[in-house]
Amino acid sequence: MAKFDTKMDRYPFVPITKRPTYDWPAGKRLAVYFALNIEAFEFGRNPGPDFTTMPAPPFHRGYAYRDFGNRVGVWRLIDLFQEFDIPLSVLANTAVYDAYPEVMAAFRQRGDEFVGHGRTNSERQIDMSEDEERAMLREVRDRFEKEEGAAPKGWLGPFISQSTRTPELLVEQGFGYMLDWFYDEQPQLFRTDLGPILSVPYPSMELNDLPAVFNRRVSDAEFADLLVDAFDQQLQDSEKYPLVFSVALHTFVMGQPHRTRNLRRALAHIASHRDKVWITTAGKIATHALSLPKGTLLSPDAAGSRASAAS
Repeated sequence: MAKFDTKMDRYPFVPITKRPTYDWPAGKRLAVYFALNIEAFEFGRNPGPDFTTMPAPPFHRGYAYRDFGNRVGVWRLIDLFQEFDIPLSVLANTAVYDAYPEVMAAFRQRGDEFVGHGRTNSERQIDMSEDEERAMLREVRDRFEKEEGAAPKGWLGPFISQSTRTPELLVEQGFGYMLDWFYDEQPQLFRTDLGPILSVPYPSMELNDLPAVFNRRVSDAEFADLLVDAFDQQLQDSEKYPLVFSVALHTFVMGQPHRTRNLRRALAHIASHRDKVWITTAGKIATHALSLPKGTLLSPDAAGSRASAAS
């Protein structure tokens, strides 16, 4: 019988039922954050499917569909989150500063968190050499620092794409946490050759509007139901251990009027439990997790030790 190598030396396997427990601020056990993707694409390069037919140059339908998000959809979503007094983790391409500066100003005025999300969603880290990726990360860090007065602490790669050296490069360039790996419902320390980086849960497949609506064909009402059901289940589970409930949205998807109306229902439900949960940002979750007593978060070195022992 063939034996498969399934070792992963970036983080250890420990069931959630056997970990140290802790609280979020004010004794809460469920942390809630919403990640809003603010993206810019280069016209003439494939921005992804237009969800009708296979895309072909000059890809104008896919570009126009996504451009709608920054022209119309984002403003509808800002109004909605303002109504419920919910902060946002804004996952932004730095090209947005040049193409849509009013959008970034609106989030700055709200006091939302900015998370590094590449230069543009027309490129992926996996397609870059190590030097190209390093230069891109440095450029993104420096642009945020210039525009916002501080470099972002968090990172999500365009297309949630990583190279084999991305975690090391993120540490090297001063990033403190990443969202690219969704393998848990608690923040986890992730091993790199330059010391650990924190992995904060991000709904890359499940509670992410883009794959849900267009890949899995979830209806608009069903997506709102998914948010409510997941929130209720995690709120119940959080009586046993601390958890993170996260939702990923795109302006050109959830900013459509019919979807915003359904999202309103889910936000109203979540906001009605504000006294029981910590509604916050990914950055504040990372800060709190890293402030916990030593040993509360699992050491990523245990993964490497177990892998070495098994080999």
